[in-house]
Parts: sequence; C-alpha cells; structure tokens
Amino acid sequence: MAMIVSLFFGFVPMFFFAAFVYWLDRYEKEPKILLWATFFWGVVIAAGGAFIINTAFGLGIYVFTGSENAAEIGTTSIVAPIVEEALKGLAVLIVFFMFRKEFDSVLDGIIYGGIAALGFAATENTLYIFRNGYQEGGWGGLFLLAFIRVIIVGWQHPFYTAFTGIGLAVSRTNRNLIIKLIAPMIGFGMAVTTHAFHNTFGGLIGGLGGLAAGTFVDWIGWTFMFGFIIWMINNERNIVKRHLHSEMIAGLISQSQYQKALSPWTVTTAGFSGKTSARFYQVCGELSHKKEQIEKHGDESGNLAILDLLRKELALLAPQVK
Repeated sequence: MAMIVSLFFGFVPMFFFAAFVYWLDRYEKEPKILLWATFFWGVVIAAGGAFIINTAFGLGIYVFTGSENAAEIGTTSIVAPIVEEALKGLAVLIVFFMFRKEFDSVLDGIIYGGIAALGFAATENTLYIFRNGYQEGGWGGLFLLAFIRVIIVGWQHPFYTAFTGIGLAVSRTNRNLIIKLIAPMIGFGMAVTTHAFHNTFGGLIGGLGGLAAGTFVDWIGWTFMFGFIIWMINNERNIVKRHLHSEMIAGLISQSQYQKALSPWTVTTAGFSGKTSARFYQVCGELSHKKEQIEKHGDESGNLAILDLLRKELALLAPQVK
C-alpha cells in the first residue's frame, strides 16, 4: 500500500506539472507524442541510468576513500548533478537533432527540458517518498517527504534542465557559428551548476534552517525563470504578429481572426468552439513559426513545401471559423 501511495505522490503531481508546462506553450503547441516520449525518457532512461551510475560512483568513492561522508558529498554535490543533467539533457538533445523542425524557439527548449525533467522527478520522488519517507519514518514520514518533494522543491528538476534546453534553442535559432557551438555548453553548465548548488547549499547549513534557506534561494530562481518564460511567450506572440500580418493583408485570414490569433488565451478557448477552430489557430501559430524558420534557416528539410501546405489548410479552415 505504501508503494502505491508513493507512486501516486511521485507521478500524479508531475503529470499536472507537465500539463502546466504544456499549457505555457501558447502559440505553437509541440506534438503530444513527442512530449510523452520525452517524459517517458525521464521516467525510465534518465532516472534509471542515474540511479545505476550514481550508485556505482558512490561505491567507488567509498572504496577509494573509506569514508561514507566523502561518498555522500561526492555523489550529491558532484556526480549526481553531472550525471542527472546529462541524462535528462540527452532527451532534449535527441529532439534537437532528430526533430529539428519542432525545435524552433527558446520556449521549445524550455518545454522539452522541463518535460524530460518532470519524468525524471516522478521516478526520483517515488523512490525518495517510499525509501526515505515511509521506510524511515512510517506514514508520517511518507506524507512529510511527499510535501517537501512536491510542494517545497517540486520545480527543481525542470528549472535545472530548462537551461540545457535554452542553450540548445539559442544554438538552433542563431546563425553565428561560435554561438551555435558555445550556447549548448553554457546551458548545460548552468544546469549542472544550479543543480550542484541546490544539492550543496542547504546541506552546508543543515537542519530546518538549511531547508528554509535552500527553498528561499530555489524559489527566487524559479521566479526569475517564470518571468523569463513570460518574456518568451511575448516574443512568440511577436513572431505570430509579424508573420501572420501579411497573411491577413493577402486575404487568407480576416482581421478579427488575426487579432484573435494574437491572444495568448486563444489556443485554450478556441477548443470550446470545436476542433475546427482549435486547429485553425494552431495552424496560425505553426505557419508563423515556419515563416520564422525560413527566415533563419531557409528551405531546411522542405520548409517551403510545408509552408505551402499550411497555407492551403488555413485557406480551408478560415471560412469555417468566425
């Protein structure tokens, strides 16, 4: 029973967190199947691989030093941040290389990084809640650790891995060769650094004071990241505004449809009017981002043909949408 409850608190909140991350993608939704695959990677490959590698390194440090304390600190502060961010980031890297057409903005990098990290967190939280919560402190320990892992530090892993996604997205959307090469390394470095800081800072202070201080710093970081995401959403609105305007001038869509496509709430509210309306505004976002891709990368992987198909679909849908 305790394991089932641990699984519930490990996975269900992360599903809701992932749904919120998906909701943040206001103008050009990423494919759900790709997001589910990224989440699954975090659950199985990243979390499972990290458990094996972290354990192996921890044993190695203990054998070499003979100190449990050294093994604990070495694993927590050095090994785990590098290993876990590398394995979570690998999911984002796969999307970056294999599904480049879906990776066309900084916000996309944050979305994929966050989703992979939430999958990882689901498995890790389940383990901690059951092993460190229930097995060490019974039901009281389970509920306490569930509260800490979900409410107090629930956004830690998406926050770290978002930096990896940002670095890859900057590389993807920039033409400068130096930036294309350096940005992913800086992003990964930031992911590892923030992860290592979190794992080390609270422990240095210790006790409830360490938890409180660490939580305070964490939430400051998350607040800045959320502000950055809002800025990126506005940036995507500007992309839609710029590229969709010419389609309105050409008569492909009406002025009212154009104005509605600019609202960050339309992707959500359009669904209430039916699938046709929802698809219409999704295509508006896809067409705008495809035009942005063409500006930056040219006819990469048949961008012009895809743009033509999107225009044809928009022409069919527009008369059916008020």
